[in-house]
Amino acid sequence: ERKALEREQKQNRYSNSNSKRYRQRRKHQTPAANGEKKGEGPYDLNSNAVKKLTKESTADDVLRAIKRAQNMHDHHDIRHIENFLIDEVDEHFAYGYRGSLLSRLAVAALHMEDVDMALKAIEIRHTEHRSTMLPLESAAIVRGLLRMHKVSDAINVLDDELSLPLPGTPVDTPESQEKIKHRVLAMASMISRHFFEFEPHLAVKFCQKLVEIGPLVHESGLTTDTLGMPWLRLIQGAAKCESERRAERINEEEHGDVELPCNLVYSVLDAMSVFPSGNSDEVYEALSNALVRRTIFVDGVVNIGGLPEADRGEVVFIGRSNVGKSSLVNMVTNRKSLAYTSKRPGKTQQFNYFAVNDKPEKEREIKYGDEIEGEKDKDSFYIVDFPGFGFAQVPQQQRQKWVEFTNEYISTRENLKVVFHLVDARHGPTSEDEKIMKQMSENLRKGVTYAIVLTKADKNGKNKEGKKGQVSKKVMEKLRQSMSQAKVGDSPVILTSSETKLGRDDIWRYLKHAAQS
Repeated sequence: ERKALEREQKQNRYSNSNSKRYRQRRKHQTPAANGEKKGEGPYDLNSNAVKKLTKESTADDVLRAIKRAQNMHDHHDIRHIENFLIDEVDEHFAYGYRGSLLSRLAVAALHMEDVDMALKAIEIRHTEHRSTMLPLESAAIVRGLLRMHKVSDAINVLDDELSLPLPGTPVDTPESQEKIKHRVLAMASMISRHFFEFEPHLAVKFCQKLVEIGPLVHESGLTTDTLGMPWLRLIQGAAKCESERRAERINEEEHGDVELPCNLVYSVLDAMSVFPSGNSDEVYEALSNALVRRTIFVDGVVNIGGLPEADRGEVVFIGRSNVGKSSLVNMVTNRKSLAYTSKRPGKTQQFNYFAVNDKPEKEREIKYGDEIEGEKDKDSFYIVDFPGFGFAQVPQQQRQKWVEFTNEYISTRENLKVVFHLVDARHGPTSEDEKIMKQMSENLRKGVTYAIVLTKADKNGKNKEGKKGQVSKKVMEKLRQSMSQAKVGDSPVILTSSETKLGRDDIWRYLKHAAQS
């Protein structure tokens, strides 16, 4: 114990001695010791790492000083850095790196809510360093201006510094790719900001601009990983804004020059559909949950007289038995058992109606006859799961009734918007599929979209490892031949898989037609 006490006393004496010498050394190094008061020098800083800025200071010195001032919210230092970069040095400072330092100063000033300083730095950077402006810096400035609600200034920077390449200019060069990338990321920041600020018209307007840029993104060769688009955040912002809109807490008459979709999330989906797709589970689960908030089984129809009221759009899933209709419906709606799936082919024996986004408590009204107040949502629609065709377990008389019902339904149902015809991607169209194609060609009402959906693409025997699904050349040739013979050769073909979730985005692009009717 005595030795431990002696060691502690010795350590204390050593620490006190060092502290005293340190204080004496600091005393002689302070501005006061040199006849100056701290902070009175034109470019003196509070930083211990960079105490003063001079013309001999490096770009790293200035950058460290800016970062420290931003992190510490040191307004004294940030003003001195501003004066140094604007008044003391010219465009040749730090081998021409002054423009980048001004952009970093602008971002720091916006972080510290000094808008005037930021705008001054942006103006000088624009006039004196235009040739050296980097897209990354411009995008950072746009985001900073948005945080300060300077939307007009942010748009000016976007259009001036992140403009698209001129017609005829190669877009696959690194310079063009960088500019396109940071322009779309800056626009994504604007969309996010407007959605979370409950300004849907401006958000939808910029979503439409993203749609216009989509083909250019593909042409430039940018990939999903390279872009890093924040689709999840955009969907979350749109869903939150849509929730406020349904609660009638948003004035839709303001900025009425932009037509809003029935659900704001559809504007994000439109942009996603023209950009490189990553098929992210997290993103599409958020999308499905935002677009499908409630689902209920309405009725199993067996004749035209039993159809529900045609008060919303309808989309039909039709195909032979065991082709995966119910699994596809469950995948698209992100539900585990909305439509019943069975290993026994032909389990679906009636025309099953499912209501999407009907009024809350609608199920209680259907089951018990209670009168429930409220209205269905604007984006409500019906999903109709048709019985599977082609198995001997179904009597011929029953199958003939189905055919007759289908003919009358697709030719007279006014609210029918889309028919998805499901075909097994492993085998291609069967004779039953060819009959359905011919039936659609001869009887489908004009204006209804007819799409071929290739299912079970992940189970293709020739599928290469790492791919989410594909279809053989032989199957595609057979499919195109059958479509041509049935005179539906112009119909779109969608490749899907309920296992890998492939094709969700394409299916939703067509479901939108039913929701918006």
